[in-house]
Amino acid sequence: MVGERRWAKRRKLPLIAAGALISLVVASGSVSIERADASPRSEPTPPAPTRPIPWWPSDTGDPTPTEPASTQPSTLPSTSPSASPSPDPTPSATASPDPDTTPAADRFPAFGAYLDFGPRGVTRMAKLSQWLGGADLRVGHTYLPGDRWSNIEGSPSFLDSWAKWRRERDDRLFVLNVPMLERNEEGVPDAQVRGLLQQGAAGDFDEHFRTLAERLVDLDVPDTVVVLGWEMNGITYTHRCGPDPAAWKKYWTRIVTVMRSVPGQKFRFDFTPSRGRDAVPWTECYPGDDVVDIVGMDSYDQPEGKSFDEQVSEPYGLQAQVDFAAKHDKPISYPEWGLFRNGDNAEYMRRMLGWMDEHKPLYNTLTDYCPHGVWQCDENPKAAEIYRAALTGRDKPTEPTPPVQPPQCSPVDLGDWVEHWLGGKLCLRFDWWERNS
Repeated sequence: MVGERRWAKRRKLPLIAAGALISLVVASGSVSIERADASPRSEPTPPAPTRPIPWWPSDTGDPTPTEPASTQPSTLPSTSPSASPSPDPTPSATASPDPDTTPAADRFPAFGAYLDFGPRGVTRMAKLSQWLGGADLRVGHTYLPGDRWSNIEGSPSFLDSWAKWRRERDDRLFVLNVPMLERNEEGVPDAQVRGLLQQGAAGDFDEHFRTLAERLVDLDVPDTVVVLGWEMNGITYTHRCGPDPAAWKKYWTRIVTVMRSVPGQKFRFDFTPSRGRDAVPWTECYPGDDVVDIVGMDSYDQPEGKSFDEQVSEPYGLQAQVDFAAKHDKPISYPEWGLFRNGDNAEYMRRMLGWMDEHKPLYNTLTDYCPHGVWQCDENPKAAEIYRAALTGRDKPTEPTPPVQPPQCSPVDLGDWVEHWLGGKLCLRFDWWERNS
């Protein structure tokens, strides 16, 4: 019995010591004791997003979109072909990057779609992304109404939703088409247009654009891409260039100067004619490298019967735009593009997507309503299949792998028997000295 009591006493000594240590550190409240062999708790892996099957989103309640009368971009065909030569091409010697090592944002142009001019356009971007298997639509695009100056000034109630969407992520682009004159789609005669352009060049309309710039800065979207006076080489808009190209260029320069004078602005100005010669060669309207940041082009599948190769090679066509931009050291863009006079043209869709992947515009936005679009227009199933196959999952953000956390405690050696009794090693937190400092 004596021998057994001695053995029991010797066996209890480590336990007493361990108990004293445990009592000390627990009572202090500044140290936590943990199982040294415990594995970090892993968070459950979220399920992969599902891709909706229906052609039209089932949860919107939106009617099939129709083309608004006063806010949609123009789609008139070119009015007069020209034999004028295109600008001299500038050869490119840029090597193709390795697709396995280049980030997706550098391999592919940022893209989006025009889905509606108001808040519904913001909501529909998320739904279009779902239709494209989670593709990352990094471009939001809308138009200021051109009916009166108060709308061209950009009311905060109109811009709020777009500004909020833009502020959510640093890598997004907000593209805003800005008319240069009110009554912009009312068929104002050339003589009146000429007088209005001259008024603008003299500074009569400066305050409207200063107000717009201040509102964009106040909404914390100072880096908005401003597509100013788009399709100026045509005949659709009051802000057209043809009646007085010299006054138009001077007016454009004045608007840009006024908007850039607002503190905090970082605007980029996109000079965007329609493809081809149209009413006047768009090169005659170019206001100068100091007031242009991007050379854009609106390029629809028109006129009827024109092949994509002809759209590339025609005077003032797609190749001329690329060459002109390279000569002037400017990026390119496609604010408006889509199907039109040739119907459900899968070849146009395939070639246009390929053209943009090759030439890497700063951004592009498909005009997505009938007859131009694919998601909101069920008249173009063949082109829609091409578009969806090409862009499904593109630039889709990947879920980051949680970093492995290093041990947050230091093991304490209490002997094999005590560790067996406790069921593992004990750890002291590294930061227990700092907690009371």
